[in-house]
Amino acid sequence: MLIIAHNLVVPIWGIVNQKGGVGKTTTAVNIAAALANRNQKTLLIDADPQGNATTGLGVDKKSVRSSLYDVFVHGINHPEDSKIIKGSIIQINKCLDLIPTTIDLSGAEAQLLTAVGKEYILKDAIKHVKDNYQWIIIDAPPSLGLITINVLSASHSVLVPMQSEFYALEGLTQLMKTIAIVKKRINPNLSIAKVLLTMYDNRSRLSKQVTEELDTFFGEKLSDIKIPKNVRLSEAPSFGKSAIDLYPTSKGTVAYQNFVDKIMLM
Repeated sequence: MLIIAHNLVVPIWGIVNQKGGVGKTTTAVNIAAALANRNQKTLLIDADPQGNATTGLGVDKKSVRSSLYDVFVHGINHPEDSKIIKGSIIQINKCLDLIPTTIDLSGAEAQLLTAVGKEYILKDAIKHVKDNYQWIIIDAPPSLGLITINVLSASHSVLVPMQSEFYALEGLTQLMKTIAIVKKRINPNLSIAKVLLTMYDNRSRLSKQVTEELDTFFGEKLSDIKIPKNVRLSEAPSFGKSAIDLYPTSKGTVAYQNFVDKIMLM
């Protein structure tokens, strides 16, 4: 029987990068699955309107009755109501739960613009369920809009997945500014946990140059574990499962497993 230690702070990690195609959702899904496989009761929140984490875990978005969109829209006027977020949770396996999302979430920002406390809606909702978990992972959208601000407001730590290529460095300054502003004005406890290099090619000179630049900028915040380019990681979502569960011995899976072993010790 799984026993949750309610007296401990539940780590809430936002997986954030406003640039698409950097392995953000792959990282969120596989970290959540790896934690669950270590008997850590984990909640994955799909906050990306594309809903890739939802489909990547085998959930048919057409069958979803309540999603993160409902949590946001209901939370505008009913921040103390726990029914919506509890009713949105789908059990994936014994230790992994999911709050799914659909394309409807893309319309939520317009509805939230004039709401009082609009930056805290997700944080307020998570309060109703966080004591049921040992980890909460949030897959943010590839933008720096209001949904991402909510993710940063609700999170204790930020994990930034990045490709080791030149274009991945563009926009990094803006992301750091956004995190700094949220830390100053909304969430003083927010910090960058790790920067994780994804789709890494150790044969590429550019990869090594970008890694050196990031190491100079982030220091110990740059993870020494790198996620290699691996076709298994991109194949797994089409089967509705994480690569952790579908291809447990693949290079990408082993790298995520090693990364999770390290963050559990932080």
